[in-house]
Amino acid sequence: MKVIITGDTHIPGRGSKLPDRLLNECKDADCIIHTGDWRSPEVFESLSALADVIGVYGNVDGDEMRALVPERQLLDLGGMRIGIVHGHGDKKTTEQRAVDTFSDEHVDAIIYGHSHIPVIKYYKGLLLMNPGSPTDKRKLPFYSFITLDIGDEILPELILFRDKS
Repeated sequence: MKVIITGDTHIPGRGSKLPDRLLNECKDADCIIHTGDWRSPEVFESLSALADVIGVYGNVDGDEMRALVPERQLLDLGGMRIGIVHGHGDKKTTEQRAVDTFSDEHVDAIIYGHSHIPVIKYYKGLLLMNPGSPTDKRKLPFYSFITLDIGDEILPELILFRDKS
């Protein structure tokens, strides 16, 4: 199963459209996961034309997005339990807030956003992933998203790119 993980698209705002690099990768995806801060339903609609979309809302998402997606999700993809949350809030780091969100659940992986900093790592045996942003790299050198191959294992790959057109 091929999954594309993206988030923090901030369209309109940080861009006017999703980058071709991301869209091309989504064309043969089984599903697309978005970690929130969409800014508009148009991003949801654009991605939904390519594959099934699963997502959560972030701190900049208004009522339209909150009506489309929940604050957090717990999924079973390819036999793996995956928690998704944006990760915004007070106190602690974004990563710790994401981990705390699913502390009472058995999950194999947690996907979060908010920081725009791409992460693929293990924390206490738990796979943590943050796709960064395909449209707002902030002070980082690259835009980013994650491809995830789910089979007998979860195999994430961080995709870094410079041109967001």
